[in-house]
Amino acid sequence: MNTLKLLVILLVITSLASAKEYHVSIKGNDQNDGSISKPFRTINHAAQLATAGDVITVHAGTYREWINPAKGGESDEKRIVYQSAPGEKVEIKGSELVTGWKSEKNGVWMVTIPNSFFENYNPYKDSIFGDWFSNHGRIHHTGEVFLNGKSLYEKETLNKVLNPIADQKIKDQEGSTYTWYCESNAANTTIWANFQKSDPNKELVEISARRTVFYPDKPGINYLTIKGFNISQAATQWAAPTAEQIGMISTHWNKGWIIENNVIHDSKCSGITLGKERGTGHNVWSANQSLDGSLHYIEVVFRTLRNGWSKANIGSHIVRNNEIYNCEQTGICGSMGAAFSLVENNHIHHIWTKRQFSGAEIGGIKFHAAIDTRIFNNNIHDTGRGLWLDWMAQGTRVSRNLMYNNDLEDIFLEVDHGPTLVDNNILLSPFAIRTQSEGSAYVHNLIAGQIFMWPEPNRFTPYHLQHSTEVAGLSTIFSGDDRWYNNIFLGMGQDANPKDPRGNYGLVVYNTAKLPVWINCNIHFNKSLPYKNEVNSKQFPDSKPDFSIVEDGSNVFLNLTIPEPVTGVKTELVTTELLGKAKMPNELFENPDGTPLKIDKDYFGKSRSANSPSCGPFDGLQSGKQTIKLK
Repeated sequence: MNTLKLLVILLVITSLASAKEYHVSIKGNDQNDGSISKPFRTINHAAQLATAGDVITVHAGTYREWINPAKGGESDEKRIVYQSAPGEKVEIKGSELVTGWKSEKNGVWMVTIPNSFFENYNPYKDSIFGDWFSNHGRIHHTGEVFLNGKSLYEKETLNKVLNPIADQKIKDQEGSTYTWYCESNAANTTIWANFQKSDPNKELVEISARRTVFYPDKPGINYLTIKGFNISQAATQWAAPTAEQIGMISTHWNKGWIIENNVIHDSKCSGITLGKERGTGHNVWSANQSLDGSLHYIEVVFRTLRNGWSKANIGSHIVRNNEIYNCEQTGICGSMGAAFSLVENNHIHHIWTKRQFSGAEIGGIKFHAAIDTRIFNNNIHDTGRGLWLDWMAQGTRVSRNLMYNNDLEDIFLEVDHGPTLVDNNILLSPFAIRTQSEGSAYVHNLIAGQIFMWPEPNRFTPYHLQHSTEVAGLSTIFSGDDRWYNNIFLGMGQDANPKDPRGNYGLVVYNTAKLPVWINCNIHFNKSLPYKNEVNSKQFPDSKPDFSIVEDGSNVFLNLTIPEPVTGVKTELVTTELLGKAKMPNELFENPDGTPLKIDKDYFGKSRSANSPSCGPFDGLQSGKQTIKLK
């Protein structure tokens, strides 16, 4: 063995020997040494001590604290790991228990809390605010009230708590009669809540008390792993792309985090944020409305570049195998910090369901600048927008995702120049895709709903050097420069709106595209209409397919009826060579590492025929009734 190899082995052994495992237990004490026999009491105490290579193991129980890591790891091989102990349920909450409620009338109870209860942040004095936020003419506090884990609906007057009226516009109409209202002065905060027939002194009542759960208050905390936790009930603020973005788990402009196998729920705004820090701008449009918001964001982009936004410093996160739900802005969002990341196998559902406020930053996943980001195999349903890729989706791939019951649309591509690849997805909502972008490829998808396509002549947005954050130029969106190969359109749903020519079933909307398009080898059923110059496709206008989604525990099944054979279309394997280059960046559709790609696997990872791959996401799909297990 030569000297160099011996030195490497010694360094590895030394590194492993110096790594520590700290234990945390609700029965522990922060004066202990953190061993398994003498654990710490709080996770944040361990987070102040851990260094690269260390592991923090948290044992069963409920922890109510903000974890603010002091240090990060050094590399993928030498990270700091935060984990729940195997087989143990660990809850980390941004809330506190509240007792001592006094009965008023009509199921309404009241409690007065000294402001010292909240330490340095009172969510019942702070209200949601930010660029592109719509408050619907009222105040929305960042705090929340929970009865047995279910959030109540805030009202702007006490009378609306005393006399609640069910919201007929949302699915949870009964739940909307459980309401609350608050008032604060210099000394105290008073909350009135309508618990209907429940006695809050006999039930579990919690109120949000912290703005986040896991968030380093400074950048430079890289290579953390967070796994196996149940994280909930933080008083998170609106996460605009022009602002510091703080969710319940927030990377804070860092690199190389792994967020996996967690249950993340009941955030006032966002569950996970992979986004921007404050120094490059914080709600800059709200502060100065003399400039258009898009111009402000362009300025923010250049400030982040001067602040080190690059693959070497920012992004490259992995977010996988999480369940994320009951968040009123996004399940996952990120402005520029999600670049070069992998988001896979997440179950994201019931986002923006209370509908008490709205804005232009809402979705199951909402990313700005998803450069070389891969969004794979996620199940996204019962949101407003499923996936929203806004600005600078370049080198992005959206593959093998299942989306349904999203009432705005499954996928929205806004002012992107590509190349963006959308392949092997199952899109079953009434509105499937809205694209105000160009330079995209849609391949082997199963699409039930309508397609919308339109230009954006008034906004200049960036495109980048290949596989880089460096801006190559700015351009408007002409419309077109898209590719559609080997898709199946079911053409199902209510009739298209004749007053909105941007949308229809199928690809007829591309008849007005300004740039060239490549549309071939698709199958159109029922209401789906082909593009005027579409070739080698099939149309079955009198054939009506049918489908339903069945959720059985963690399993999801698709009951699908295809009346006609989906064979006989002369297809070819979709590759980098076939897709060519997106016009504005003049870049190929290829893998993030620069190698050519080919869509030679289906939704399940089954190999496709190299000579005549089947249309749609399932290789070898047959006509007739069938049940397909999707998850």
